[in-house]
Amino acid sequence: MTGRHLEAAGAELPAIGGQPAGGVRVTRSRRSVIWVGVVAVALVAVLGYLPYIVFSSTTNLLVQFFLLLTMASMWNLLAGYAGLVSVGQQAFIGLGAYSVVILASHGTSPFTAIPVATAAGGAIGLPVWWLVSRLRSGYFAITMWVIASVCELIIIQVSSLGGGTGIALQGLNLSPTLLTAYTYWTALAVTVVVIAVIYVLLRSRLGLVLTAIRDDETGARSIGARVRSVQRLVFIVAAAGCSAAGALYAISQQFIVPSAAFSVSFSAEMIFITIIGGIGTIEGPFVGTIVFFVLQQTLSQDGAWYWIVLGIVAMAVAIWAPRGLWGLVTERLDIRLFPVGYWLWPAGQTARRRG
Repeated sequence: MTGRHLEAAGAELPAIGGQPAGGVRVTRSRRSVIWVGVVAVALVAVLGYLPYIVFSSTTNLLVQFFLLLTMASMWNLLAGYAGLVSVGQQAFIGLGAYSVVILASHGTSPFTAIPVATAAGGAIGLPVWWLVSRLRSGYFAITMWVIASVCELIIIQVSSLGGGTGIALQGLNLSPTLLTAYTYWTALAVTVVVIAVIYVLLRSRLGLVLTAIRDDETGARSIGARVRSVQRLVFIVAAAGCSAAGALYAISQQFIVPSAAFSVSFSAEMIFITIIGGIGTIEGPFVGTIVFFVLQQTLSQDGAWYWIVLGIVAMAVAIWAPRGLWGLVTERLDIRLFPVGYWLWPAGQTARRRG
């Protein structure tokens, strides 16, 4: 190897004459990633233009894809980096959906209500964190599931929100063509913002602490990392992100039922996508969402076979690729599309710039 990936919480090398000790140089990645940024911008531009050249059925499918990617990315940030494995993130998805319903019933445009619903989800996440902050592993996961169930039961008791039978979303006074296009563009924008926030967060000093927590939470505490405060911030960000996804879910469905909005299947999908794609990486949810979406669209009409194939894929990845499919790619090709760590270059060696 020509370098070693530094993944420690805030580790710094003593400088000697303006250079790190021992002539070691620190870079963000082994190769240039400028081309990745150029391709990403071009891809977003192409995706933004799609409603003009494809049928609404295609954009509707892509809205589902963006929802899955957003939710999985939030779950990956929470579990893959902060070490908080939750099976109750559907609580914030449902709350985000019903926040849009409430605001729309008072005259606010559902699209305008998305930022408010996102902020509300983050605000609700703070007291929820106070309740679960001392819990870990299975206790944390089950408690989050219970909280999601409690949220669903509370919504069912509110007759003005349709009770258990559901409620239609108001304020979507647009033609079907415009509504489909606006929903697609909003879903794309939310997904881009979510990925950008995660990338910026992991590129910061906070990201170093999160990487250390991902690798060894006890070790991170031993070197003075503020694990609890970082986990609180990530929990609130994940709550806000899932609430944004819930708001998009409400707009895309136009009719919200508590049992669907707070369904544990959301958490199951997030976990499946993240595990098969690669937990603890930004790229993992992309790969996992593609695999899950292809399987879903191909086999969802086959009844039990759909679940059997999903189970086989999950078991195969867990056994032969414990780091996920993206982990196999990085092991063989040493590629990182979103470099958030550091590389140490020994004296006399230089980075090869590719792409």
